[in-house]
Amino acid sequence: MSIKTDGILLDVDGTLWDSTGIVSKVWTRAVRENGCPDMTVTAEMLQALFGRTMDVIAENLLPELTKAQRDRIMEVCCVYEKQALEQMGAQEDLPEMEPEALPACRICYPGVQATIRELSKRVPVFIVSNCQSGYIELFLEKTGLGPYVTDFECFGDTGKNKGDNIRLLADRNGLKAPVYVGDTQGDADAAAQAGVPFIYASYGFGTADHMDAEISNFAELITTIG
Repeated sequence: MSIKTDGILLDVDGTLWDSTGIVSKVWTRAVRENGCPDMTVTAEMLQALFGRTMDVIAENLLPELTKAQRDRIMEVCCVYEKQALEQMGAQEDLPEMEPEALPACRICYPGVQATIRELSKRVPVFIVSNCQSGYIELFLEKTGLGPYVTDFECFGDTGKNKGDNIRLLADRNGLKAPVYVGDTQGDADAAAQAGVPFIYASYGFGTADHMDAEISNFAELITTIG
């Protein structure tokens, strides 16, 4: 199935990259330093939680704590996460990248950088995530994809849920037929709330029970977008 669109809106975690291996280590450090000395945060735990807003993640991860305690720990988690991702090295010689192309990012899913660069020649590319402020900017910096992404929005900047942010970004950019690409039921629900078609990335973190199209690898967007 080919979907006609004037704007591709992308989720980040579970759709463009998997940062949970790195993030789980530093979040474990953050929670242990701030009142939970026996707790271990695993990549699997984060894969089940990423895609939700940060306050919901905190409630699920630290249900026994007060909101003030959760907020403090999540603040430290985000600081440590940013530091770890900034220090992340690159993986050299990814097979889909030409030598002169973008700096390879070792936690991106295969084909992400080359595909976004190619798609941006045909239609504007955007990002909408439930992440904290600064996370999308860091993604763009580490992948070199800043020049290929027209605009972005996130929960950390607006305090709005993903469905609202999809609609906000679409309206801000005058999109008449946007499409959203994500990997979870929450992404599917957000697209439905915003009234836009949903493309399900089945290789990601979650499942979805309704979609307009499905991709098993990111490069399939080239043929899925008409």
